[in-house]
Amino acid sequence: MINWVYFPKSSPPPEFGVLIVRVFEEMADDIDSSTKEDQHSDTVMARLRPSLEKLGFRVEKGKSSDDKIVVPVLFGRKGKILKCFNADAHAAGKGWVLEVEAGRAVDNNQFLKDIFQACMMHDVLHLAIAVRNTYRNSDDFAKVESFLETLYVSGRLQLPLKGILLIGY
Repeated sequence: MINWVYFPKSSPPPEFGVLIVRVFEEMADDIDSSTKEDQHSDTVMARLRPSLEKLGFRVEKGKSSDDKIVVPVLFGRKGKILKCFNADAHAAGKGWVLEVEAGRAVDNNQFLKDIFQACMMHDVLHLAIAVRNTYRNSDDFAKVESFLETLYVSGRLQLPLKGILLIGY
């Protein structure tokens, strides 16, 4: 089952975000974290890649530097990229970055790093984070959802993103 929620909750989910969710829903049986406990995020990305590419995403294909998706952060002289972050998938024309996490999402606070990096990326307006629904008898989706709910409701930290789409697989 695919869970999802868009933040801020005062805004409807963007149409492109709903299309991203549909990609996950189409592959739900193949990526279900409750039945595929040992599945790594790279495996999930490989299964999602063809459909994400049809949406206009560039998708990471491997761990070599040629296979990574580089998103600029800072520019220097003559427009040279001084700082960049890697993303699992980037739809530059739409202003979206997608990060797919597995076991490290909550245990290592990887979702927080994903948020920080997306906030720094050039021309990124929306972040989609996919986390496991189930990881070691824990509901990672619910934990990240609760964190994002607190972040947005408290109003104490304003993010430069238009929104965050959280997907549980």
